[in-house]
Amino acid sequence: MFSRLARIVAVCLRPVRQYARMNKDDELGSGIDDSLLWCRDLDRHSLGEFSFAVVQANEIIEDHSQVEIGKNSTFIGVYDGHGGPEASRFVRDHLFLHLMRLARENGNISEDVLGNAFSATEDGFLTLVRRTCGIKPLIAAVGSCCLVGVIWKGMLYIANLGDSRAVIGSLGRSNKIIAEQLTRDHNASLEEVRQELKSQHPDDSQIVVLKHGVWRVKGIIQVSRSIGDAYLKRPEFSLDPSFPRFRLTEPLGRPVLSAVPSIYTRAVRPQDKFLIFASDGLWEHLTNQEAVDIVHKSPRSGIAKRLVQTALVEAARKREMRYYDLKKVEKGIRRFFHDDITVVVIFLDQDVLGKSAFPEMSVRGFMDSVGPSDFSVLEGSNMTPNSA
Repeated sequence: MFSRLARIVAVCLRPVRQYARMNKDDELGSGIDDSLLWCRDLDRHSLGEFSFAVVQANEIIEDHSQVEIGKNSTFIGVYDGHGGPEASRFVRDHLFLHLMRLARENGNISEDVLGNAFSATEDGFLTLVRRTCGIKPLIAAVGSCCLVGVIWKGMLYIANLGDSRAVIGSLGRSNKIIAEQLTRDHNASLEEVRQELKSQHPDDSQIVVLKHGVWRVKGIIQVSRSIGDAYLKRPEFSLDPSFPRFRLTEPLGRPVLSAVPSIYTRAVRPQDKFLIFASDGLWEHLTNQEAVDIVHKSPRSGIAKRLVQTALVEAARKREMRYYDLKKVEKGIRRFFHDDITVVVIFLDQDVLGKSAFPEMSVRGFMDSVGPSDFSVLEGSNMTPNSA
């Protein structure tokens, strides 16, 4: 413990290690590169352009994400894991495939299809937990927030569990850019979430507990909805007292966390300019409007990286240090300063939308694009640092 604290104290005083990474040139700092920041400055999706960036803080990165590009449609997923990377990796590898299977079976994409894809992913991960908890019991305490966006046929579908967030930037009066949050944060820090939990568990006085100044479900976890976290959903996955961090004061009678997503649907409007999908590590340091203003006022290329770096500058400022010095902090210890952060910025180019979103377009325009010749995938290690 002492050696770990000593490393934190001394981290800004020792020489920094240099790494060669793609597109890690500084925009908001000078001198050394941030070896834990990886990005793709600008690329094409079927309805415009997009930019993404990831910065690692944990010893093993727990954020995973993907962008799936069809002929006339785009899928975005941001999965913020906790307790380990297993759940977020599982979601990345399975949720989109479940969505495609269910869309084919139903002949369309709808809120029900999206919700059922989440349910199938949850069931699959709990099956994995059941198979492996005998040799790896702590997998029962691994979970993931899950944020998904689908742009298809001129419609925008957003679904989320946890506190990752989707925000849209739209032009308002006098061409002022306006931020609109499209998701609901499922976090016990919010009064409405605490009231929801209390109404669902009227006989449990410990359903939400203020612990060290932070509201937590059962005094353990901040998010109220997730994939995984099996020990808070089914008695069969209860952890024994040798894991005091996850100890429940009384046996689990019914699930205290939910895997039912909040879903938001609306048509893409002419004034809609871009979407920001990001894990909560970004929103800890930037407001919705601040993030939207940065995107609106900055060049497109590298914009996701600019958002991440702006958050890191603020994280450093809160610790009375410079981003220049924060960049010297290695993974693992870096988690004391900020979380893993994933940002995907999706630009909505109306001229492209207008050509590709006709109402008479066949549903198969999205589903048929799964073929390797028509479908581009950016996922897995391609959207996380090589050091993960």
